[in-house]
Amino acid sequence: MITVKSRAVNGPDTPFEKTEIKRRDLDTQDVLIEIKYSGICHSDIHTAHGEWGPVNYPLVPGHEIAGIVTEVGSEVTKYKVGDRVGVGCMVDSCGECENCEKGEEQYCLKGNVPTYAGIDKYGEQTQGGYSTHIVVTEGFVLKIPDNIGLDAAAPLLCAGITTFSPLNHWNAGPGKKVAVVGMGGLGHMAVKIAHAMGAEVTVLSQTLNKKEDSLKFGAKDHYATSDPETFEKLAGTFDLIINTVSAKLDMDSYFSLLSLNGSLVNVGAPAEPLSVNVFSLIGHRRSFAGSLIGGIRETQEMLDFCAEHNIVPSIEVISADQIDEAYDRVLASDVKYRFVIDVSTI
Repeated sequence: MITVKSRAVNGPDTPFEKTEIKRRDLDTQDVLIEIKYSGICHSDIHTAHGEWGPVNYPLVPGHEIAGIVTEVGSEVTKYKVGDRVGVGCMVDSCGECENCEKGEEQYCLKGNVPTYAGIDKYGEQTQGGYSTHIVVTEGFVLKIPDNIGLDAAAPLLCAGITTFSPLNHWNAGPGKKVAVVGMGGLGHMAVKIAHAMGAEVTVLSQTLNKKEDSLKFGAKDHYATSDPETFEKLAGTFDLIINTVSAKLDMDSYFSLLSLNGSLVNVGAPAEPLSVNVFSLIGHRRSFAGSLIGGIRETQEMLDFCAEHNIVPSIEVISADQIDEAYDRVLASDVKYRFVIDVSTI
């Protein structure tokens, strides 16, 4: 095993501290990655704060990982030392169930192994990207295209695929009207990707403060949800709504914005349950759905799509000493639009 530097929390209300963790020796199909950048996702905050259930502390979050291969196992064929690679929200799955065989490892029937706060096949707790190195089986490592910087690539491994997957699955494209609820780390990527797919995009945000950015990223319109007239004006408009907000919303108001056969897909994951009036759905054959991330194949497709269309997240690179401040700023919606940790500062 190797010892690597990291930043960890020791409880739901504790600050990040410098520490060291162990990474396993390489198995035959493993890849050792020197992490260069690690994005900060709202999921990191929910987990670090214990909002999604019990956590086995100490915890090293981070599932938006970009770095360089420094060593490979004896049977590795996909990667070599020096390759630019990424790791997203999962590091393994059973590989045998129906969903895994379809390339939908994120929905593994036995449960995929999350990049942090999970238990791997060796019985050890997984620890994430707020660290200098990580060991991952090659099947869960992604190739980062040469024209995407490693710092910008990191958030694509969660924010990118979390929004690309439902847009892809629900066929966002020419002739489709897509609304994006929330203009944060997920929302701004949804706007960029949906626009590149050819859809007509509208942003629904609490205020008009980010309207200029919405239009710059490819949206046709931007409306304030704090204005009741927004819901009257846009009633029955959208084929697809991607809700990126990790907070409790009046879902029935948003369902009213869907056209006949329209779908609202939740990718934001609030800690508390959402209330739904079924009559908001059945009146126009509307659908309410959820989407996690994507499988490895689709995640690579997303990276290649972003490279082809020159799509990168808007990021603010920080040092490891600024993680606690960054968490506070995410909760205050004070980031445009994704924090990325320079791992060399860990």
